[in-house]
Amino acid sequence: MQVCVLSCASPVREKRKWTQSFGTLTMAYKLPQTIQPKKSSNFRFAFTCAIFASMACIILGYDIGVMSGAAIYIKRDLKITDVQLEVLIGILNLYSLIGSFAAGRTSDWMGRRYTVVFAATIFFTGALVMGFAVNYAMLMAGRFVAGVGVGYAIMIAPVYTAEISPAAARGFLTSFPEVFINFGILLGYVSNYAFARLPLHLGWRVMLGVGAVPSVLLAFMVLVMPESPRWLVMKGRLADARAVLERTTDTPEDAKQRLSDIKAAAGIPNDLNGDVVTVPKKQSSEESQVWRELVFSPTPAMRRILFSVLGLQFFQQASGIDSVVLYSPRVFKTAGITDDNQLLGTTCAVGVTKTLTILIATFLFDKLGRRPLVLSSVGGMVVSLVGLGTGLAVVGHHSAGTPGRRCSRGSFTSRPKRVLGALAFSGL
Repeated sequence: MQVCVLSCASPVREKRKWTQSFGTLTMAYKLPQTIQPKKSSNFRFAFTCAIFASMACIILGYDIGVMSGAAIYIKRDLKITDVQLEVLIGILNLYSLIGSFAAGRTSDWMGRRYTVVFAATIFFTGALVMGFAVNYAMLMAGRFVAGVGVGYAIMIAPVYTAEISPAAARGFLTSFPEVFINFGILLGYVSNYAFARLPLHLGWRVMLGVGAVPSVLLAFMVLVMPESPRWLVMKGRLADARAVLERTTDTPEDAKQRLSDIKAAAGIPNDLNGDVVTVPKKQSSEESQVWRELVFSPTPAMRRILFSVLGLQFFQQASGIDSVVLYSPRVFKTAGITDDNQLLGTTCAVGVTKTLTILIATFLFDKLGRRPLVLSSVGGMVVSLVGLGTGLAVVGHHSAGTPGRRCSRGSFTSRPKRVLGALAFSGL
């Protein structure tokens, strides 16, 4: 019996020892966790900064969305032709190129944060000029100023968001600019619907002038945003860059590694750790060499990257989505909706659908991957554009054959229909 008791008690003692050892290991494992920064707080800070920076993209979205409905009343009030209206609507992309090319140099000079303020100031001025426009020339001048501001905003917002985001959430956070573009388009549609009942000479001016409000809000939001850590390192402000990275990365080790990578890219020795250091100036020949290797003599890997990036961006625009967004009221009018309130209300429904869809894609970026989402969205675009082009062609043919509803060959309402049909069948 004694042997049995000893043998039976032995597992108990072993279990007690194992439990104590496991508890010690658990404490040893959890101890480092107490000295690590909270990931949730750092992510919330980066999340907030990404939202504030992406607010600049509302400017672009609003300008695109509001012009689709305001164009109806601009044509009636200023008595302009269809060609003049087409130029007014479509010239934004050309004007924004000026701001896009200048945004890089400006942000390197004054910083990402103040470039956002500069973009908001430009668009604020353009919105006011368009709101107080008394003729077509003044309206085009305001469109030019606003277009430059749009170019600045669309360039600086993704750059700042990518530089402030931690690696683990960069795909999610860098999608915010696209989300806010669509949200801005929706706001433009809602503005059209809200102010459509105002007198003709006042309604479209209020629609365009209200675009100055997001610019003012954006300028105040920038005050709580830190500067980009990459720009701070470029200016030799290592202490400030380190402080920003410690607030936006998951762990101090990640912050240290990112700072080391940025210093290497800026040409600062890794062992140089002062608060403020002198950054070696890059020769102009080095910059020219980079552009030559990128454009004229790229490596096979770089060539594939260039084709992928440029191809995606080109075909995204060539798919015709801008035609649908800019001419939504005209498209629905061609489909048979004639009342202005119904036209603008249906357009708002399109904006809601577009915004909700981009939100779904945002949460699926890091889960499903980029490539499956691109392929599935391309398939959906092909089906929807073919259906839209076919439906409008049928409606146009029926209208042309019905007395009293005949459309002229060069009419403005039939032109988007033919453009969308050609884009749908040309292949994306």
